[in-house]
Amino acid sequence: MALPLLLGQLLALMGHGGAFYLEVRELEEKCFIQEIPDGTVVIGNYKTELYDPAMEKYQPSPQWINLFVFVKDPENKNLLARQYGPQGSFTFTSQSPGEHQICLHLESIRFALFYDGKLAIHLDMQLGEHTNDYAEFAAKDKLTQLHLRVQQLVEQVELIQKEQEYQRWREERFRQTSESTNQRVLWWSILQTFILVATGVWQMQHLKSFFKAKKLV
Repeated sequence: MALPLLLGQLLALMGHGGAFYLEVRELEEKCFIQEIPDGTVVIGNYKTELYDPAMEKYQPSPQWINLFVFVKDPENKNLLARQYGPQGSFTFTSQSPGEHQICLHLESIRFALFYDGKLAIHLDMQLGEHTNDYAEFAAKDKLTQLHLRVQQLVEQVELIQKEQEYQRWREERFRQTSESTNQRVLWWSILQTFILVATGVWQMQHLKSFFKAKKLV
């Protein structure tokens, strides 16, 4: 497998998620980082396309092309590692807040047919409240528009609470990092001062011994 190609996109996955368009070659891995609060359901809807040199454009991928999805949490633990078809969706739930790494790569059963060929991935990431199909809920539970709106508001409040907790967690982590950095700077300054004083004392003793040896004092 090719080494991961980190896109360097640090996107806050607050609100509605994000849409991506990626051009890849077989076995080339594309990774991106998303900041996700804990306990958040994330759904990725995707479709893949294979470049047709004859028509000079991308066409829907055949069934023998598979998408592999790997998701790791901030502790580098695997949340998802699974193979999917050329079009569909994947789902995972975050267990801890912070930066989640999501990696995608395409493989084919008949890789020789398009070796070194170009492929494209269309990906739409949704999370929290935006992963719910309220029309389906209304039909299944026979909810009125008022009940449905109340349900939406309740879930929006829960999402806001999660986002607030996540922001507090980030502030606390930043404060701890700042305090740790300040403490290290303080100890480094003390060490530098000690080294300077010790060097000065050593130089004075050395000069004193030198003058005594020369009988200048």
